[in-house]
Amino acid sequence: MKTAILIISNPDAGDEALARLINGLVLAQEARADGDEIEVAFIGTGTRWPERLTQLTHPANALYNAVREVVVGASRSCANRWKTAGAVEACGLPLIADRRASGTPEGLSIRRYLADGWQTLIF
Repeated sequence: MKTAILIISNPDAGDEALARLINGLVLAQEARADGDEIEVAFIGTGTRWPERLTQLTHPANALYNAVREVVVGASRSCANRWKTAGAVEACGLPLIADRRASGTPEGLSIRRYLADGWQTLIF
């Protein structure tokens, strides 16, 4: 199975956002353990997560580190919009720009996952 997990939840939104993140990362860990092809990416206000997740005191730090090798990056256009591009790159993640849309800068293509047959989940 191929699964793309896109994290869009805003870490400033409290417990529900943290629950969404954790559920997405737990799914990534489970899928990886079962040998599935898995990718995790951050989009929208979710591009705020990487900087927080790299903090040792963050409650999801250990889980994030457990799946870090399947985290492919963050949407460039979203990171630029939410002013997190520098922080994302400082965390060692690339900015993904494989989609173009009228009136917006290049960002992550959700359609690419769908067209390539990936189960695509947004948390």
